Amino acid sequence: MTLDQVNSLAPDAFVEMLGGIYEHSPWVADAVVSRRPFDSLDELRAEMDGSVFAASETQKLALLRAHPELAGKAAIDGTLTQASKEEQASAGLERMLPEEFQALTEMNAAYRDRFGFPFIICVRLQTKASILAALESRLENSAETEFETALGEVSKIAQLRLEGVIS
Repeated sequence: MTLDQVNSLAPDAFVEMLGGIYEHSPWVADAVVSRRPFDSLDELRAEMDGSVFAASETQKLALLRAHPELAGKAAIDGTLTQASKEEQASAGLERMLPEEFQALTEMNAAYRDRFGFPFIICVRLQTKASILAALESRLENSAETEFETALGEVSKIAQLRLEGVIS
């Protein structure tokens, strides 16, 4: 779909189409629908990101918590969104060796216990090895640093998802 077509959608259709750009968080698309028309994909992405960064800490935390754990329960039981499934597959997370899966599972649990939300990284820009290394490294971050880092990764994910939807 082109940006012109997206700009001309009815508000509810706009939110339906772009509501999954931010995982299980259609409120982001809803926050920007009245700001149309957008002159570029970059402008739309910036407006969506701006809505996230202007949101309350509670909304931001809910956004982070809406993301699935990498190779976690949702991946195993088949309840990942299509976008998340494709993203995780792009990094080979569905083809992990048993020891890689064990390491990821243990670090995911440690990360969630430490920060209160799942580890988030833009997997389309990573490999299995770089994901595991980043997870291990980011476990050492402060809560404030990791909260901001995770939001930055959400922004990268959203950018790639928008580029996949709008031509």
